[in-house]
Parts: sequence; structure tokens; C-alpha cells
Amino acid sequence: MPAAAHPQTREFRAFLTNLEYARKMVVAGQSLAAFQSPVIDIGDFYRAAWVQSVSAIDHWFHEELYRRVAELAAADSPGMPYQLTRFELPLVKVEEVRRGTITLADAVSGHVRAKWGNAALQNPRKISEALKLVTEEDVWAKAALQLNQWNHGRTSFNAQSLKQQYNSITERRNRIAHDADLLDGDLKRRREISDADVTDAIDWIERIALAIATVLD
Repeated sequence: MPAAAHPQTREFRAFLTNLEYARKMVVAGQSLAAFQSPVIDIGDFYRAAWVQSVSAIDHWFHEELYRRVAELAAADSPGMPYQLTRFELPLVKVEEVRRGTITLADAVSGHVRAKWGNAALQNPRKISEALKLVTEEDVWAKAALQLNQWNHGRTSFNAQSLKQQYNSITERRNRIAHDADLLDGDLKRRREISDADVTDAIDWIERIALAIATVLD
């Protein structure tokens, strides 16, 4: 991991806690690997850890979005991101704000939550779309540059290659969650998975989240 301080927000701390659950699943699988029980597929611990790690960053993107939208709406700054200035509220919410039964920040944040709450933020395009409400930055391009800086120029990520890295992790998660991680065209055999595979995926999830959090701040 890069030598960068983790954000001390409630949202990022929750993300790290959720990511730690995934790491503990890996440790559990490693601990049981020596027993070679026909009843237990150790790979299932690693698959569960993979799904948990993607869920952790998906949850963080949502919570980070809600918090930042509320802060921006409350500040009512002229420098508010364009997409947030164009965000439409239902008339019933406008009326509640007018009557003073709800603040503008709460009304906007609540409606953003209603719109994005059921949207999976596991695709770079959807993530970019959501984060345009809180920043004008190209988060993937800036996050790629941040990773290169942390790696002292030993890597040369750009927006596209970082998105591909993220996609490779979320696509494997989808195969596990939706296709039982079965090999294509096979109803019994599953793809190989190791503790090293999932540990690398978890580490990447943490790197990407930290890079994007740094860009947002």
C-alpha cells in the first residue's frame, strides 16, 4: 500500500472495517487449507472474501456520495459541481423546504439517496456518473496519477488502465455472485482461486478507494 494516511471520516473507517472482514475470511481459509476436508471447499472462503471486498467499496462509494452531497447542498456555494446544480427535486420536497419542515441539504441528500440507493456502484462509468454530483474532477485519471506518484513512477496507470484493473475485480465478483464461479459452459467445475488471488484483489480495492478519496479531498 502507498504511504498515505487513510481519511478519518466515518465512511472510510466503515470501509476499512468491511474490508477487514474480507481479510479475515482469507485467514480462515488459509487456516483450514491443511485439513483438506471433502466437505469444505476452501475456495469458497476466498470467493466470499472477494464478494465482500467489492461490496465494501460499493458501500463506501454510496456513503461518500451522500455525505458530500449533503455538505455541498448545505454550503450553497457558487462553486457547486454543475451536475449538482442541475439536480432536480420533486415538487413535494421543494414544498417541504419552502415550509421549513426539511432543510435543503437534507432534501437533496435524501433524494440522491433515493435515486442511487439501489444502483450498484461497481462499474467505472456508473461511479463517474454518481461522483459528478460532488466533483468536476476526472476521478479515474486523477486517481491513476495519484497511484503512479505513490509508486514513485514505477507504474504508468492512466484512467483507462485503472478502470480495467477495477473491472477485472468486479467482473470476477459477478461471476462468483451470479454464476457460482463456474467455468464457462460447465455446470460442475469452478474457476481456480487462491489466497494470493483474493489478497491481491482486496489490496487493489483498498488502493483504488484511497486514491479516489485523495482526489475527492
